[in-house]
Amino acid sequence: MKLHVASARTALPRETISRMFEDLGAPLDGLIGGSVENRSPIDGGMLCTLKATGLGDFEAVVERASAAFAKWRLVPPPARGELVRRFCASVREHRGLLAGLITLECGKTNEEAAGEIQEVIDICEFAVGLSRQLYGLAIATERPGHRMAETWHPLGVFGQITAFNFPAAVWSWGAMIALVCGDSVIWKPSEKAPLTALALNGLLEKAASTYSHAPAHLSQVVIGDKEIGRAMARDERIAVLSATGSTTMGREVAVAVAARLGRSILELGGNNAAIVTPHADIDLAVRGIVFAAVGTAGQRCTTMRRLIAHRSIADALIERLKAAYAQLRVDDPSKPGAHIGPLIDAQAYQQMQKALATARNEGGDVWGGERVLEEEYPEAFYVRPAIVRMPAQTGIVKAETFAPILYALEYDTLEEAIALQNGVTQGLSSAIFTTDMREAETFLSASGSDCGIANVNIGTSGAEIGGAFGGEKATGGGRAAGSDTWKNFMRRATNTINYSTELPLSQGIEFGS
Repeated sequence: MKLHVASARTALPRETISRMFEDLGAPLDGLIGGSVENRSPIDGGMLCTLKATGLGDFEAVVERASAAFAKWRLVPPPARGELVRRFCASVREHRGLLAGLITLECGKTNEEAAGEIQEVIDICEFAVGLSRQLYGLAIATERPGHRMAETWHPLGVFGQITAFNFPAAVWSWGAMIALVCGDSVIWKPSEKAPLTALALNGLLEKAASTYSHAPAHLSQVVIGDKEIGRAMARDERIAVLSATGSTTMGREVAVAVAARLGRSILELGGNNAAIVTPHADIDLAVRGIVFAAVGTAGQRCTTMRRLIAHRSIADALIERLKAAYAQLRVDDPSKPGAHIGPLIDAQAYQQMQKALATARNEGGDVWGGERVLEEEYPEAFYVRPAIVRMPAQTGIVKAETFAPILYALEYDTLEEAIALQNGVTQGLSSAIFTTDMREAETFLSASGSDCGIANVNIGTSGAEIGGAFGGEKATGGGRAAGSDTWKNFMRRATNTINYSTELPLSQGIEFGS
């Protein structure tokens, strides 16, 4: 079923929201009518109010998660993968409705929202395959009649805190891997995007209810503000906590989790840059830059925020970008043909305008950035993407603003460009556009980009689930999705088995006579 989001100026009735969730098989009984307001950025209208999870309720959630883990860890990994496969089938069945829900509460275009649900499907397929590949090692031993091995076991309760901009994909990157690794899940979505979380978790609960191996309360959602997040960070029963959001939030989570010697997976701020060299395919570069800089209205952690162009091509490249930007349609994201939807709320708009004012004061030449569609949507915040030519990498350029602002800088040597690219505290994603092999390989080398993601001839946003996603420095150092990130969700044991009648000690030590 596809959800059609009308560009109405009024809030959706509570009954409409309830019917949506009934269609998904995930009714909202007992949740609607609380103090947590959920508004659509499309027109600012109220979608519904939800009941917050109190700290007393949270205690019960963790107890249930712990009990579920004690049972789930005994289920063989391929059987855990079967639950994920069933959930994936349900997501496929309801993909249109789920994408429509993301558009409604996050303001993503239809195409972007559909792409995010496809990411959920993709990571489910990855996790199902992974459930048969949780390999340990056979280790060479110096003692005859012995065998050494490395084994991996379920870790415990997995807690996840997600941001509004990817309300489905980021959760799935962690939760699906955690489930096949034998962990139970507690999910705190952003207060700005709780409905998508409730819908997805409802589908997962429904799949689990029909699967005899799955214990009750294997995955739970908590609704609330920072206090619930802080409780998750402090709770020793949550073995690993993943948090996506600002660097400020990540520092607080990291300190709290480290204080109890727990594990944290942090995916924090990004201030991503692309270097464009004189050897670049400019047509390709323009397409890559535009998508990375304006997608999701600049509200991605992987949004391209800095353009570092060689001085010989900078003027021509920026004119090409302005021409491309002028063709973009900023509109209600549920309408066909819309390229850019709204910012999430008034605060995001104010932060964007403050950043542009600061850029002007620091010598920047601002093109675009103004509010649009204000008469049509007075309670929503649609903006024209901005390109800002800067004389240097000033303070505002080094700061992340979650909005469609692209700061343009110039360079003379590749060494200088790489220094600019690395000269910020964040280290998430980076790119270079060039057809010169030496430039590309230098960028990817140890003396090149210092980011967790380094691309050649593709933008900074958009990562396939098969690779590990995350960054260095103030981005937090965490990794999610593919590769060997499953090791974050399990505990490692080194085993030594003596099948001889002797007891030789390591390093040839003799003990006693």
